[in-house]
Amino acid sequence: MVERTDSGAAAPPDPAASVASVASAGSADSGAAPAARTGVSRWAWERPGRWTRGRVIAGLALLTALLLAFPRVLPNRPGRLGSLLEAFLPWLGLVVVVLLACALLRRSVTALLFLLLPVAAWAYAFGGLFLAAPEPGERDLVVVQHNVSDVNTDPAGTARTLAGAGPDLIALEELVPAALPAYEKALAPDFRFHEVRGTVGIWSKHPLTDTRVVDIKPKEIEEGWSRGLRTVVHTPQGEVAAYVAHLPSIRVGASGFASSWRDESAHLLGRAVAAETVGKVIVLGDLNSTVDDRGLSPLTSQLNVSERGFAFSFPASFPLARIDQVLARSATVGRIHTLPATGSDHLPITARVTLG
Repeated sequence: MVERTDSGAAAPPDPAASVASVASAGSADSGAAPAARTGVSRWAWERPGRWTRGRVIAGLALLTALLLAFPRVLPNRPGRLGSLLEAFLPWLGLVVVVLLACALLRRSVTALLFLLLPVAAWAYAFGGLFLAAPEPGERDLVVVQHNVSDVNTDPAGTARTLAGAGPDLIALEELVPAALPAYEKALAPDFRFHEVRGTVGIWSKHPLTDTRVVDIKPKEIEEGWSRGLRTVVHTPQGEVAAYVAHLPSIRVGASGFASSWRDESAHLLGRAVAAETVGKVIVLGDLNSTVDDRGLSPLTSQLNVSERGFAFSFPASFPLARIDQVLARSATVGRIHTLPATGSDHLPITARVTLG
């Protein structure tokens, strides 16, 4: 402040008054953040509430971790919701991504810490699928599994794609009478032996014997429905009982996950495999769900599954799940991977099976 004397001349500034003015201004701003007073931007997450906000996100992260680690805590009634969750369980990882974005927006340290739980659960459940597969061995049997689709307009091209993978065995489902001659002709040069029962079949480079129908028809389905066979493959490593199966389709609707026929068929197939007298068993087929689905437990509980590779096979246009499976008893299923698309709505899958 500049004061004037009685003579009208400006007086020199008072140093004490200047200091008082600065002190007064500092007092008025005493409620401001220290970072603002010092001119240093304060890290947003150091503000009060960083530990208390985001509790809803943290709760959802904990629930996601629980479902990933223990999916069977979700009951299967009503609507078989448990099976629905298990069929698409890997995609639960997307929930973690969404929650992470929310935690960052909320700047919640608590939510971020809780998100470590579903990340760890997902990595434990599915991280091993990314690991490298063991080196191929001399005792490996290369197999291909494919639902060729009953409306496939290029059966010969499909057969060539499958044979190009160099398998010992090819299992096919949805073989319709009109297309069967095309598959037989295209596969004959490389696969001397084949058997077809109903709408499923197997082609082999090794002799096949003791082939029979496996009855996996649910009671409510009309007669004439035949989607299972069993045969014995005489490999250089010994006899292997091979099963080819196509379990009933499932539907997702307003009432939930309609899978009762599929579950009944899985029970029948599991009972047939349990009664199998040949020591080594391979099950190939369109099982209409993933190996995590509890509806397939009567079958999967007694067989080895692949521990390498996702190989989502359905739908071919945008694969969301692997419902085509290779399972084994007294043998190890190596990495499963998909083959190029054919005229089917499924992608073919292939795997090496090491006969123990």
